[in-house]
Amino acid sequence: MSDPSAKSPAPSPVEIVEAMLFASDTPLEPERMREVLGLPDAASARALVDELRARYDTSSRGLAISEAGGGYRLVTRADVAPWLVRLARVRTRARLSRPALETLAIIGYRHQVSRPEIDAIRGVNSEGVIDNLLEKRLIRVAGRKDAPGRPFMYETTKEFLVAFGLRDLADLPRVDGELVVPEIAGDAAPEAADAASDDTPEMANAEAQTEQDPGAGGSHLPAGG
Repeated sequence: MSDPSAKSPAPSPVEIVEAMLFASDTPLEPERMREVLGLPDAASARALVDELRARYDTSSRGLAISEAGGGYRLVTRADVAPWLVRLARVRTRARLSRPALETLAIIGYRHQVSRPEIDAIRGVNSEGVIDNLLEKRLIRVAGRKDAPGRPFMYETTKEFLVAFGLRDLADLPRVDGELVVPEIAGDAAPEAADAASDDTPEMANAEAQTEQDPGAGGSHLPAGG
């Protein structure tokens, strides 16, 4: 029976390199490995990486080592990608609330839609939901609508397609009828908008900013998609 108080053997240099690759969020350069491990030169660090790579190549593992940006990264093997995609779908769906799914459905079926339109369809303020979807990179800002206040227009991203297993938006389930957007004050006839602005310009500007502003999440374009 082993002694629980006995110390584990010190990790080998190859094991340390493996841990460093796992922990690093950027490609790990040989020079940095040399500095951490106290090696005589960068070539010694490359030799350790080659030894670790050989271990991966001769054993059945889901990880591999790739070179990028002058360094090394620990990555998943390409042939396990389908299962990682499934994991992303399950994880994303589990994190989405019903309001988020409602908003995604509206944006997906309308392709591009503004927040005032989303609010009109749902009947509630959608600012927080949109911010959350922007953060998750399931939607992005597609531009501005040519309407009073020029609200942001939103569209779905590639991450949305991956999360729901769609090739494109044409794969969305067919629905009966058409998604009708109720009339929005910001989309009223130009004559009425001009008349309102002539009467109380300060109030009209304040209303446009309050009703059309998409919130903090719409102030930047998320990467991806």
